[in-house]
Amino acid sequence: MKQYLLSVHGVEGEPMPAPEVIEHMYAAVDVFNKKTMESGNWVFGGGLHPANTATVVRNEGGKVTMTDGPFIEAKEQLGGFWVLKAADLDAALALATEASEACGAPVEVRPFQDEAEA
Repeated sequence: MKQYLLSVHGVEGEPMPAPEVIEHMYAAVDVFNKKTMESGNWVFGGGLHPANTATVVRNEGGKVTMTDGPFIEAKEQLGGFWVLKAADLDAALALATEASEACGAPVEVRPFQDEAEA
């Protein structure tokens, strides 16, 4: 089976949902996670702290610099992700449909490169 990155995006500055909505979302994501584990699709997943907690590391010719903040200055930021195994893109898209419903946010699907492509 091929591996796919299912990434969850949010818009910086949008108001946080009500606590009961967040609680429902976490419960739904937990159900989705357990389902993918039991079905053999699970590889890894996790939520991320806000983009403003990021540090960007650059190593250019042995000179290392570190800067605060996200690498990309954008309103939309990565909020979490799953790495899942699926038979094909259609199966990955079906999983992403469930993931999007569970987390209440858009989910982007991208295949990992095959070993020969890397």
